[in-house]
Amino acid sequence: MSDTPAALREAHHADVSGGWLRPAVFGAMDGLVTNIALIAGVGGGGVSPRSIVLTGVAGLVAGAISMGLGEYTSVRSANEQVAAEVAKERRELERHPDAEARELADAWVARGLSRDLATQVAEAVRTNPEEALRVHVREELGVDPDDQPSPWAAAISSFLFFSVGAVVPLLTYLLGATSLWLALAVGGVGLFTAGAIVARFTNRAWWSSGLRQLLLGAAAAAATYLIGALIGIQGGL
Repeated sequence: MSDTPAALREAHHADVSGGWLRPAVFGAMDGLVTNIALIAGVGGGGVSPRSIVLTGVAGLVAGAISMGLGEYTSVRSANEQVAAEVAKERRELERHPDAEARELADAWVARGLSRDLATQVAEAVRTNPEEALRVHVREELGVDPDDQPSPWAAAISSFLFFSVGAVVPLLTYLLGATSLWLALAVGGVGLFTAGAIVARFTNRAWWSSGLRQLLLGAAAAAATYLIGALIGIQGGL
């Protein structure tokens, strides 16, 4: 651990703006859980290994496209909403600068600054219109208008990592094995590994994070397996 104070280091925080990491983690986990559950469900129904592979590949392609489109739409819509609110705040600063300065000072007083100091800082900020806009947006909306996530980065990241996650439980079938339980075991290893990797960014214990993801995926697989087995039994009657 470095003895240099964190405040003096250029980058002492992880990127939490949501650019690519969130959709990558969500995509990988979703790909793993989705295809593990799909394979467990159709496998529980007693279908052939070839049908399991077909189902898994279809789930991979459909899920990856859906995740990519969903992330793009979600992030772009959020950015457009922020842009609309920024434009609204810009108009208010142009039309009612005194009221906006008082609003900013009130916010700082509520945080513990004295009225005189808060008013002085608010008056100083208003002399720079662009900086005033950024400060007001951060204070009132809790976002940085100059640091919004890219919808393309989110979409591509989600698409790719969903695909990677979804292919893991298919690996044994693609390599020639035909055991459903072997495929589910490999998928379980993938879930645990993904959870452990996520712990690298959250400072959570790696084994705890990995075990949590494994248990969640196992619960989903157990539910779909039972449903598949029930439908398979009924279909055979």
